[in-house]
Amino acid sequence: MQMRFDGKIGFPGGFVDLRDGSLEDGLNRELSEELGCDTKLLRVSEADYASSHATEALLQKVVAHFYTKRISLEELRKVELAAVQAKDHGREVMGIIRVPLYTLRDGFGGLPAFLTNTFIGNAKEQLLDALRSLKLLMTAVCTVYKMHCRNSQGSLGRAFQTHHLDHQEG
Repeated sequence: MQMRFDGKIGFPGGFVDLRDGSLEDGLNRELSEELGCDTKLLRVSEADYASSHATEALLQKVVAHFYTKRISLEELRKVELAAVQAKDHGREVMGIIRVPLYTLRDGFGGLPAFLTNTFIGNAKEQLLDALRSLKLLMTAVCTVYKMHCRNSQGSLGRAFQTHHLDHQEG
C-alpha cells in the first residue's frame, strides 16, 4: 500500500487514459509512474483481476477495478527501492507502506492498529479481501476485522482476540 498526497492510505492506481489499450495497460502505466518499477518486474494482467466497485459520491460516476498479485519478498524489495525514484514520488505518493500481517500480544498492535488509519475510498475493505483471497489471512478473521474496523482500538483488539481464540479451539 502507499501513503497518498492527501495523507490517506491507498493502493497504486489511477484513471485509464485514452492512450491505454485496456484497464490493465492503464494500471501498469500507473504502477510505473507511482512505483517506478520496470513493467517486467510488476506487470498486472487480466488474471490478477479481483473486483470492481462503482461510486457516485464524486462529481462523476467512477468504477474502480481492483487487482491483486502475489510477489516474492525479493520482488517487493526491488519495488520498494524503485519507488523512491518514481515519477510521482513526493507528489502523488509519499511512500510505500508494508501492511503488518500479525497482531501483537496486546491484541491491538500490528494489523488491528494499522486498520485504524484513514484509507481512501474502500481501500481498507479491498485490503482485507485481498489478504483473504491470497490466503494471507483467514476468511473468518477478515470478517471480524471488517465488522470491527470502525470501533475503538480496544474493542477491535478484544474482538480479534476472542475470535482468534474461538477459532483455535474449534
